[in-house]
Amino acid sequence: MRIMLRRASSGKSSASRRSSSVSFDEFGFALSKKKDKKLQHRCHDYSYPQPNPVKVKELCEFLSYWNGSSFICRNQIERFIRIGIPPAIRGRVWKCLLNIDSLRAASSFDYEACQAEIRKPLVDLGVSEYSIIPTIDSLVDTENEISSGQASDLLSADLTLFKQIALDLRRSFPTHRTLMGDRPEAIEGQAKLFRVLTAFARYNPQIGYVQGMSYIAAALLMILSEEEAFWALVALLENPKYLSELIDSSLKKIQHQALVFHQLLKHRKPLLFQHLETLGVSSLHFIMQWFLTLFTSLPCWDSVLAIWDLIMLHGLQAVFRTGLTIILLLESRIMNMNEEATVLPILLRVPVDV
Repeated sequence: MRIMLRRASSGKSSASRRSSSVSFDEFGFALSKKKDKKLQHRCHDYSYPQPNPVKVKELCEFLSYWNGSSFICRNQIERFIRIGIPPAIRGRVWKCLLNIDSLRAASSFDYEACQAEIRKPLVDLGVSEYSIIPTIDSLVDTENEISSGQASDLLSADLTLFKQIALDLRRSFPTHRTLMGDRPEAIEGQAKLFRVLTAFARYNPQIGYVQGMSYIAAALLMILSEEEAFWALVALLENPKYLSELIDSSLKKIQHQALVFHQLLKHRKPLLFQHLETLGVSSLHFIMQWFLTLFTSLPCWDSVLAIWDLIMLHGLQAVFRTGLTIILLLESRIMNMNEEATVLPILLRVPVDV
């Protein structure tokens, strides 16, 4: 059954016009303009250690005989992470820590075959992964028609998934060159992200797609190839060491972990905890955003990548440690605030100067 969607206007959006003239930093984020408040939140003054050629060579040699089950190997990689992973080698480090190659080799799942299956309902809808964002409004309209019984349950389920993912594609790193506007690079980047997320939903229907997952997948795609990013997402979301106790379709797990963080903060910083309680600020208000997106909303991308290096090494415990560290860095500001309306914004949008 083929259901054709109405095409969106062919006129270029303001985001597209802006992306054609904007410059990007070394990590691919649009450089801020004072008049553009949306871009101001990103910091572009990076301070990560510059790679030492000797250390880079040493790390490359070390990765060539990597053994994830070796205590010595993990101690060595932690030493390199503390020094600072060179951006050019970060993908190899993540692949080793997540054991991506072994995970892929042990699975019968065929990523390319899955993509072919996903394209069938897309064809029925008259769209492709390259036009999913421009047709989002029509997807919503078509979903309403299908809910009235005008198409199969299978197509209805696919359409709901496509719509959920497409909506988040528009929100995920809208100032990154691989996702910003409608330049060829951005269209390809959006299509890759759509493919990775829909493939994961097919691979693990129990989790499916959860809001916020697009940020994790998009960050992986900035470092890894498309299929590597898919298997990295599988490793992160299914391994108990990482996020399997954090992300599920019901969001019950993240709510539980927010309560755990709540108690941790109460134990470590009782005065700060009591101050937040008095103002009516619950950990749930900000921890869900921090944890579900793995801190990708932080303004300095070099810091985000350093946090991710530690998460790849230590797993969920690094997520909690990072959350607690951010709270401690904001403590003096929070203690001087007396209204929920002033505290929540700096927790949800951590200032650049922290």
